[in-house]
Amino acid sequence: MKQILLTIICFAGLCQVTLSQSNADREKMKLEQNKAVVRGYMTEVLNKGNLAAFDSYMSADVVFNNSKGLKQRLAGTQAIRSAFPDLHLVIEDQIAEGDKVVTRVTFQGTHRGEFRGAAPTGKEVRYSGIAIDRIVDGKVVEMWHIADTLSLLQQIGALQSPQPKK
Repeated sequence: MKQILLTIICFAGLCQVTLSQSNADREKMKLEQNKAVVRGYMTEVLNKGNLAAFDSYMSADVVFNNSKGLKQRLAGTQAIRSAFPDLHLVIEDQIAEGDKVVTRVTFQGTHRGEFRGAAPTGKEVRYSGIAIDRIVDGKVVEMWHIADTLSLLQQIGALQSPQPKK
């Protein structure tokens, strides 16, 4: 009888360990899927300029925390793609936890079109950014994207760097 009871206890413990491992594996897979959604958006929409793919990554009611809605977000994306037609972003780092994905990026491109009042300069630019995206059911439902626009504007001569006082 003791042998049977010990076997049952060991089996129950093994089931619990297996179930815990299975849940951890599912959570890890979900985090990787969420990161893939953000990578897909950045590759298709931002790098390739495929604005038609926007809807395949965004929820219909996505909240843009640094712009005033979908039209402004798309207009901003179109403006940067027009001014920097070879714009390419490199994902430097990506971290996922829960339903959020944080992505650190570097943008590179050549200033070939008007941007925020600055005529094309032909200058190569490089600036950084960070994105926090919240993913639900494989779609971005909320986003916070910040880029070092000050550095970008300084590089194309739209803003002068402050000079030290003499």
